[in-house]
Amino acid sequence: AELGLNEHHQNEAINYMRFARFKRGLCLKTVDSCFQDLKDSRLVEETFTVDEVTDMLDGLRTVVHSEVESELINTTYTNVLLLRQLFSQAEKWYLKLQTDVSELENRELLEQVAEFEKSEFTSSNKKVDADLIKPKLAPLNEGGSELLNKTVACLQEENEKLKTRLKTIETQATAALDEKAKLEKSLKDLQMIQGDQKTNGNQDITELENKVAALKSQFEKTLNDSTANQKFLEENLVTTKHDLLKVQDQLSTAEKELEKKFQQTAAYRNMKEILTKKNEQIKDLRKRLSK
Repeated sequence: AELGLNEHHQNEAINYMRFARFKRGLCLKTVDSCFQDLKDSRLVEETFTVDEVTDMLDGLRTVVHSEVESELINTTYTNVLLLRQLFSQAEKWYLKLQTDVSELENRELLEQVAEFEKSEFTSSNKKVDADLIKPKLAPLNEGGSELLNKTVACLQEENEKLKTRLKTIETQATAALDEKAKLEKSLKDLQMIQGDQKTNGNQDITELENKVAALKSQFEKTLNDSTANQKFLEENLVTTKHDLLKVQDQLSTAEKELEKKFQQTAAYRNMKEILTKKNEQIKDLRKRLSK
Protein backbone atom coordinates (compact mmCIF):
# COMPACT_ATOMS: atom_id res chain seq x y z
CA ALA A 1 0.00 0.00 0.00
CA GLU A 2 1.33 3.42 -1.02
CA LEU A 3 0.07 6.98 -0.66
CA GLY A 4 1.44 8.26 -3.96
CA LEU A 5 4.12 10.36 -2.25
CA ASN A 6 7.87 10.52 -2.54
CA GLU A 7 9.99 8.76 0.06
CA HIS A 8 10.52 11.81 2.27
CA HIS A 9 6.86 12.80 2.43
CA GLN A 10 5.76 9.21 2.96
CA ASN A 11 8.13 8.96 5.90
CA GLU A 12 6.61 12.17 7.29
CA ALA A 13 3.15 10.62 6.93
CA ILE A 14 4.32 7.48 8.75
CA ASN A 15 5.71 9.58 11.61
CA TYR A 16 2.39 11.39 11.96
CA MET A 17 0.43 8.11 11.83
CA ARG A 18 2.71 6.71 14.52
CA PHE A 19 1.97 9.75 16.66
CA ALA A 20 -1.77 9.42 16.00
CA ARG A 21 -1.74 5.70 16.87
CA PHE A 22 0.02 6.49 20.13
CA LYS A 23 -2.56 9.15 21.03
CA ARG A 24 -5.38 6.82 20.02
CA GLY A 25 -3.98 4.09 22.21
CA LEU A 26 -3.81 6.44 25.19
CA CYS A 27 -7.42 7.48 24.61
CA LEU A 28 -8.60 3.86 24.47
CA LYS A 29 -6.67 3.04 27.61
CA THR A 30 -8.34 5.98 29.34
CA VAL A 31 -11.78 4.74 28.29
CA ASP A 32 -10.93 1.22 29.46
CA SER A 33 -9.76 2.61 32.79
CA CYS A 34 -13.09 4.40 33.20
CA PHE A 35 -14.92 1.10 32.94
CA GLN A 36 -12.42 -0.64 35.19
CA ASP A 37 -12.78 2.08 37.82
CA LEU A 38 -16.54 1.61 37.71
CA LYS A 39 -16.15 -2.10 38.23
CA ASP A 40 -13.72 -1.68 41.12
CA SER A 41 -15.55 1.10 42.91
CA ARG A 42 -19.26 0.46 42.33
CA LEU A 43 -19.76 -3.20 41.44
CA VAL A 44 -19.19 -4.51 44.96
CA GLU A 45 -22.64 -5.94 45.57
CA GLU A 46 -24.51 -8.80 43.96
CA THR A 47 -27.77 -7.00 43.30
CA PHE A 48 -28.57 -3.43 42.28
CA THR A 49 -31.72 -1.47 41.83
CA VAL A 50 -32.69 0.20 38.58
CA ASP A 51 -31.87 3.62 40.02
CA GLU A 52 -28.43 2.46 41.12
CA VAL A 53 -27.65 1.00 37.69
CA THR A 54 -28.93 4.16 36.02
CA ASP A 55 -26.80 6.30 38.30
CA MET A 56 -23.67 4.22 37.55
CA LEU A 57 -24.28 4.37 33.79
CA ASP A 58 -24.89 8.12 33.92
CA GLY A 59 -21.65 8.64 35.81
CA LEU A 60 -19.77 6.41 33.39
CA ARG A 61 -21.25 8.25 30.43
CA THR A 62 -20.19 11.61 31.88
CA VAL A 63 -16.62 10.45 32.43
CA VAL A 64 -16.28 8.82 29.01
CA HIS A 65 -17.92 11.81 27.31
CA SER A 66 -15.45 14.16 28.99
CA GLU A 67 -12.44 12.02 28.06
CA VAL A 68 -13.50 11.59 24.43
CA GLU A 69 -14.37 15.27 24.06
CA SER A 70 -11.01 16.27 25.48
CA GLU A 71 -9.21 13.92 23.10
CA LEU A 72 -11.17 15.22 20.09
CA ILE A 73 -10.40 18.82 20.98
CA ASN A 74 -6.72 18.01 21.47
CA THR A 75 -6.65 16.18 18.12
CA THR A 76 -8.19 19.19 16.38
CA TYR A 77 -5.65 21.57 17.90
CA THR A 78 -2.81 19.18 17.03
CA ASN A 79 -3.91 19.04 13.40
CA VAL A 80 -4.17 22.81 13.26
CA LEU A 81 -0.56 23.07 14.50
CA LEU A 82 0.53 20.60 11.82
CA LEU A 83 -1.27 22.62 9.14
CA ARG A 84 0.37 25.76 10.53
CA GLN A 85 3.81 24.23 9.99
CA LEU A 86 2.99 23.33 6.39
CA PHE A 87 1.43 26.71 5.64
CA SER A 88 4.42 28.52 7.15
CA GLN A 89 6.79 26.63 4.88
CA ALA A 90 4.56 27.28 1.85
CA GLU A 91 4.52 31.03 2.57
CA LYS A 92 8.31 31.05 2.62
CA TRP A 93 8.14 29.59 -0.92
CA TYR A 94 5.52 32.17 -1.96
CA LEU A 95 2.85 29.47 -2.32
CA LYS A 96 -0.82 29.60 -1.38
CA LEU A 97 -2.15 26.21 -0.33
CA GLN A 98 -5.79 25.22 -0.60
CA THR A 99 -7.66 22.49 1.24
CA ASP A 100 -10.64 20.42 0.07
CA VAL A 101 -12.63 19.42 3.15
CA SER A 102 -14.94 17.23 1.05
CA GLU A 103 -12.04 14.84 0.44
CA LEU A 104 -12.05 14.02 4.16
CA GLU A 105 -15.15 11.87 3.53
CA ASN A 106 -13.72 10.03 0.54
CA ARG A 107 -14.16 6.39 1.50
CA GLU A 108 -11.81 5.13 -1.19
CA LEU A 109 -8.98 7.32 0.05
CA LEU A 110 -9.76 6.42 3.66
CA GLU A 111 -9.53 2.74 2.84
CA GLN A 112 -6.26 3.38 1.05
CA VAL A 113 -4.87 5.03 4.19
CA ALA A 114 -6.16 2.13 6.27
CA GLU A 115 -4.35 -0.35 4.05
CA PHE A 116 -1.22 1.77 4.24
CA GLU A 117 -1.39 1.87 8.05
CA LYS A 118 -1.99 -1.87 8.19
CA SER A 119 1.01 -2.61 5.98
CA GLU A 120 3.27 -0.26 7.94
CA PHE A 121 2.36 -1.05 11.55
CA THR A 122 0.94 -4.59 11.78
CA SER A 123 4.20 -6.42 11.06
CA SER A 124 5.73 -7.48 14.36
CA ASN A 125 9.18 -7.83 12.79
CA LYS A 126 9.20 -4.40 11.17
CA LYS A 127 12.01 -2.29 12.56
CA VAL A 128 11.54 1.40 13.20
CA ASP A 129 14.19 3.45 11.49
CA ALA A 130 15.58 5.99 13.94
CA ASP A 131 15.94 8.50 11.13
CA LEU A 132 12.20 8.35 10.45
CA ILE A 133 11.39 9.33 14.02
CA LYS A 134 13.47 12.45 13.80
CA PRO A 135 11.54 15.50 12.59
CA LYS A 136 12.40 16.37 9.01
CA LEU A 137 10.45 19.60 8.73
CA ALA A 138 12.65 21.96 6.75
CA PRO A 139 13.84 25.09 8.58
CA LEU A 140 11.73 28.11 7.76
CA ASN A 141 14.63 30.51 7.22
CA GLU A 142 17.38 28.24 5.87
CA GLY A 143 18.20 25.82 3.09
CA GLY A 144 16.23 25.76 -0.16
CA SER A 145 13.72 28.28 1.10
CA GLU A 146 16.39 30.88 1.75
CA LEU A 147 18.02 30.17 -1.62
CA LEU A 148 14.68 30.59 -3.37
CA ASN A 149 13.99 33.82 -1.51
CA LYS A 150 17.36 35.19 -2.59
CA THR A 151 16.76 34.15 -6.21
CA VAL A 152 13.32 35.75 -6.28
CA ALA A 153 14.65 38.92 -4.62
CA CYS A 154 17.48 39.09 -7.16
CA LEU A 155 15.07 38.68 -10.07
CA GLN A 156 12.77 41.32 -8.63
CA GLU A 157 15.69 43.73 -8.15
CA GLU A 158 16.83 43.16 -11.73
CA ASN A 159 13.24 43.67 -12.87
CA GLU A 160 13.10 47.03 -11.10
CA LYS A 161 16.43 48.08 -12.64
CA LEU A 162 15.19 47.22 -16.12
CA LYS A 163 11.99 49.18 -15.50
CA THR A 164 14.04 52.22 -14.42
CA ARG A 165 16.30 51.88 -17.45
CA LEU A 166 13.27 51.59 -19.74
CA LYS A 167 11.75 54.72 -18.25
CA THR A 168 15.02 56.62 -18.77
CA ILE A 169 15.25 55.56 -22.42
CA GLU A 170 11.64 56.52 -23.03
CA THR A 171 12.38 59.97 -21.55
CA GLN A 172 15.41 60.40 -23.81
CA ALA A 173 13.40 59.34 -26.86
CA THR A 174 10.66 61.84 -26.00
CA ALA A 175 13.24 64.62 -25.60
CA ALA A 176 14.77 63.76 -29.01
CA LEU A 177 11.35 63.92 -30.68
CA ASP A 178 10.69 67.30 -29.05
CA GLU A 179 14.04 68.60 -30.32
CA LYS A 180 13.21 67.36 -33.81
CA ALA A 181 9.87 69.19 -33.73
CA LYS A 182 11.59 72.42 -32.61
CA LEU A 183 14.12 72.21 -35.45
CA GLU A 184 11.37 71.60 -38.00
CA LYS A 185 9.52 74.66 -36.68
CA SER A 186 12.68 76.76 -36.96
CA LEU A 187 13.12 75.64 -40.57
CA LYS A 188 9.58 76.62 -41.42
CA ASP A 189 10.07 80.02 -39.81
CA LEU A 190 13.22 80.58 -41.85
CA GLN A 191 11.46 79.52 -45.03
CA MET A 192 8.69 82.00 -44.26
CA ILE A 193 11.25 84.76 -43.69
CA GLN A 194 12.94 83.83 -46.95
CA GLY A 195 9.63 84.12 -48.81
CA ASP A 196 8.89 87.53 -47.29
CA GLN A 197 12.28 88.95 -48.27
CA LYS A 198 12.27 87.94 -51.94
CA THR A 199 11.53 91.54 -52.92
CA ASN A 200 14.79 92.82 -51.35
CA GLY A 201 17.98 93.39 -53.29
CA ASN A 202 20.03 90.64 -54.83
CA GLN A 203 22.73 91.07 -52.19
CA ASP A 204 20.28 90.71 -49.34
CA ILE A 205 18.69 87.71 -51.05
CA THR A 206 22.08 86.07 -51.56
CA GLU A 207 23.09 86.63 -47.94
CA LEU A 208 19.75 85.36 -46.71
CA GLU A 209 19.93 82.31 -48.98
CA ASN A 210 23.42 81.56 -47.71
CA LYS A 211 22.24 81.95 -44.14
CA VAL A 212 19.25 79.74 -44.81
CA ALA A 213 21.44 77.18 -46.54
CA ALA A 214 23.83 77.16 -43.60
CA LEU A 215 20.97 76.83 -41.16
CA LYS A 216 19.40 74.13 -43.30
CA SER A 217 22.68 72.26 -43.47
CA GLN A 218 23.07 72.57 -39.73
CA PHE A 219 19.48 71.47 -39.26
CA GLU A 220 19.91 68.45 -41.52
CA LYS A 221 23.05 67.49 -39.65
CA THR A 222 21.29 67.90 -36.32
CA LEU A 223 18.27 66.04 -37.68
CA ASN A 224 20.45 63.17 -38.90
CA ASP A 225 22.19 63.01 -35.53
CA SER A 226 18.83 63.14 -33.82
CA THR A 227 17.44 60.40 -36.09
CA ALA A 228 20.45 58.18 -35.46
CA ASN A 229 20.18 58.84 -31.75
CA GLN A 230 16.45 58.11 -31.89
CA LYS A 231 17.07 54.86 -33.76
CA PHE A 232 19.69 53.85 -31.22
CA LEU A 233 17.33 54.70 -28.38
CA GLU A 234 14.51 52.73 -30.02
CA GLU A 235 16.76 49.69 -30.50
CA ASN A 236 17.98 50.02 -26.91
CA LEU A 237 14.35 50.33 -25.79
CA VAL A 238 13.37 47.12 -27.65
CA THR A 239 16.37 45.26 -26.19
CA THR A 240 15.55 46.48 -22.71
CA LYS A 241 11.91 45.42 -23.10
CA HIS A 242 13.02 41.97 -24.24
CA ASP A 243 15.32 41.69 -21.23
CA LEU A 244 12.47 42.75 -18.96
CA LEU A 245 10.09 40.17 -20.46
CA LYS A 246 12.80 37.52 -20.17
CA VAL A 247 13.35 38.25 -16.47
CA GLN A 248 9.59 38.30 -15.84
CA ASP A 249 9.27 34.95 -17.66
CA GLN A 250 12.09 33.48 -15.54
CA LEU A 251 10.39 34.70 -12.38
CA SER A 252 7.02 33.27 -13.48
CA THR A 253 8.64 29.95 -14.46
CA ALA A 254 10.38 29.70 -11.07
CA GLU A 255 7.12 30.33 -9.24
CA LYS A 256 5.22 27.79 -11.40
CA GLU A 257 7.89 25.14 -10.85
CA LEU A 258 7.79 25.67 -7.08
CA GLU A 259 3.99 25.54 -7.05
CA LYS A 260 4.03 22.38 -9.19
CA LYS A 261 6.52 20.66 -6.85
CA PHE A 262 4.41 21.38 -3.81
CA GLN A 263 1.17 20.33 -5.54
CA GLN A 264 2.68 16.89 -6.04
CA THR A 265 2.59 16.37 -2.26
CA ALA A 266 -0.45 15.01 -0.47
CA ALA A 267 0.45 15.55 3.16
CA TYR A 268 -2.55 17.72 3.79
CA ARG A 269 -4.85 15.08 2.24
CA ASN A 270 -3.38 12.47 4.53
CA MET A 271 -4.15 14.63 7.54
CA LYS A 272 -7.76 14.94 6.38
CA GLU A 273 -8.04 11.23 5.91
CA ILE A 274 -6.59 10.52 9.36
CA LEU A 275 -9.06 12.94 10.97
CA THR A 276 -11.97 11.25 9.20
CA LYS A 277 -10.79 7.83 10.28
CA LYS A 278 -10.47 9.09 13.84
CA ASN A 279 -14.06 10.37 13.71
CA GLU A 280 -15.31 7.05 12.37
CA GLN A 281 -13.56 5.18 15.17
CA ILE A 282 -15.07 7.51 17.75
CA LYS A 283 -18.55 7.01 16.26
CA ASP A 284 -18.05 3.25 16.38
CA LEU A 285 -16.88 3.49 19.99
CA ARG A 286 -19.97 5.50 20.89
CA LYS A 287 -22.20 2.90 19.26
CA ARG A 288 -20.43 0.18 21.21
CA LEU A 289 -20.83 2.16 24.43
CA SER A 290 -24.52 2.68 23.67
CA LYS A 291 -24.97 -1.06 23.16
